[in-house]
Amino acid sequence: MNVSAIDALLAQMRAAVAVAEGKAPMTPAASGPQDFSSALKSALDQVAQTQNQATSLENRFAAGDPQVSLSDTMISMQKATIALQATVQARDRVVSAYNDIMNMQI
Repeated sequence: MNVSAIDALLAQMRAAVAVAEGKAPMTPAASGPQDFSSALKSALDQVAQTQNQATSLENRFAAGDPQVSLSDTMISMQKATIALQATVQARDRVVSAYNDIMNMQI
C-alpha cells in the first residue's frame, strides 16, 4: 500500500468523523431536500457496493492476483464490516424508535 492510499484512507476517516460530529454535510453537493426513502436506499446501496468490492478483492487475492495486496484486501474487508455494523445499529435504532412510538398512549 503506498503513501497516497494511506492519505486517502485517512482523509475518508476524517470526513466520516466530521459528518458524525455534525461539522460537515453528509453529501458535498446536496441539491435540495432528500426524502427518507431515497436517503436510505442510497446508504444501503453504498454498503452493498463496499461489501461487493471487499469480496472482489478477497477473491482476487485468494486467486493469486499480484496487483492485489493483503493490506488493501484487509482494509477493504474492515470497511465493509464497519459499514454493515453501522447499518445494523441504525436499523436497531429505527426499530426501537418505532416500538417506542407504538407503545405511546394517545
